[in-house]
Amino acid sequence: MAEADFDAAVTDALALIPGEFAALLENTVILVEDDAPPDDPGLLGLYDGVALTEQYGGLEFGQPPNTIHIFRKPILRICATREDVLDEIYITVVHEIAHHFGIDDAHLHELGWE
Repeated sequence: MAEADFDAAVTDALALIPGEFAALLENTVILVEDDAPPDDPGLLGLYDGVALTEQYGGLEFGQPPNTIHIFRKPILRICATREDVLDEIYITVVHEIAHHFGIDDAHLHELGWE
């Protein structure tokens, strides 16, 4: 999948997030990057920030914005078809947004998000 198509698929996945939740992402940066960090090359996405459940009235002065990273090459490596890629992008986007709302991996797995 071309980079532009992948970026568009991430945008499409974000558009599926209900408005009341999307509004709470307005100060969150969404980045599509080619590669995951070298210490975890199979990572598909990463939430870097302070979950809303841990914030006290918003981000503190001088604190960098919350960032969701979506890693293109690891997603493409595990997917056999375009449909698989689109599904995995959506799952990864939802997974990282859940971290923004304070939901950890264990709870996500309980809810059926692998």
